[in-house]
Amino acid sequence: MPEPEPINVWDYERLAAERLEPGVHGYFAGGAGDERTLRENVAAFTRHTLHPRVLVDVSEVSLKTTVLGTEISMPLLVAPVAFQRLVDPDGEVAMARAAAAAETIMCLSTIATSHPSEIAREAPAAPRWFQLYCFSDRGVTKALIDEAVESGFDAIALTVDAPRAGRRERDFRTGFVVPPDVTAPAVAAAVGSDRPISVGEVFELVDPTLTWDALETLASECSLPIVLKGIQTGADAALAVDHGAAGVIVSNHGGRQLDGVPATLEILPEVVDAVGGRCEVLMDGGIRRGTDVLTALAFGARAVLAGRAPLWGLAVGGERGARDVLEILRSEIELGLVLLGCSTPDRVGPEHVRGGPRLG
Repeated sequence: MPEPEPINVWDYERLAAERLEPGVHGYFAGGAGDERTLRENVAAFTRHTLHPRVLVDVSEVSLKTTVLGTEISMPLLVAPVAFQRLVDPDGEVAMARAAAAAETIMCLSTIATSHPSEIAREAPAAPRWFQLYCFSDRGVTKALIDEAVESGFDAIALTVDAPRAGRRERDFRTGFVVPPDVTAPAVAAAVGSDRPISVGEVFELVDPTLTWDALETLASECSLPIVLKGIQTGADAALAVDHGAAGVIVSNHGGRQLDGVPATLEILPEVVDAVGGRCEVLMDGGIRRGTDVLTALAFGARAVLAGRAPLWGLAVGGERGARDVLEILRSEIELGLVLLGCSTPDRVGPEHVRGGPRLG
């Protein structure tokens, strides 16, 4: 009897766990330390309830929204995930095509297995952001930004919560290391290396002295808007705006950095209050359902980013699988808007959600 087709993100996650080699699966599925934050990112959504308004005309519902002025088909972007060729031969190229088909933004990782120029060539219609680590050698950082600019990327998502990689114990247990033939070509080219660059070497290049003044300099010199990824307090969100950020992403790196920090959903209201409408606020972490997206919108997010969910689709069915996951989430968001009594994402507000933040 044939296996039933997956009908939600959880089905794709289960199938990916069955199909991927344990070390590869653990690399993408795992978090830091005891994985408390990894679990909390998902569990936080269960502590909040959605509250529909009725007798609202929802005969015509549109999921379209804008992020930094770019129109996208729904309030969900594809988050940056490293080394996607570990789960599919076409890797980030397939993911970019899936995002393009879904008419949303893909954010390409610094340590992707594809050059920014390759993504631009293979998915020219897709809006795209480049996730950046700031390196001690600013020439390397500039080279990465220059390629993104030349390749038509629309924004830089600067990761600020990873001066060092978190302790991800699943990798120690499985003995997983990224194979030498799976490379980060953009980093290798930027540093002038003629050999593959390992994950450990990438983090050795990251600048641990980065400060707010450095951000201000980077923002003033870059022709693209800078979005800070890794904001976890309202105070830092306010500083981000003060120092030139065009937006912030509330993120704890998918629970892969400092274990024990709050779920991103719990931090979101504090960040929204702190920026006071001066910049757009996005969040990632724990997105598995369209109702998760609606909850984030109700707490003030402009949109969310999902990383693992489309990656599981890629692992199970390549480009088609990634696209299927995005379409599943789209259909869930659309139905959720109808049943919530909202005709557009910007109609979702605080009156539609209840439940208080809980730290830890």
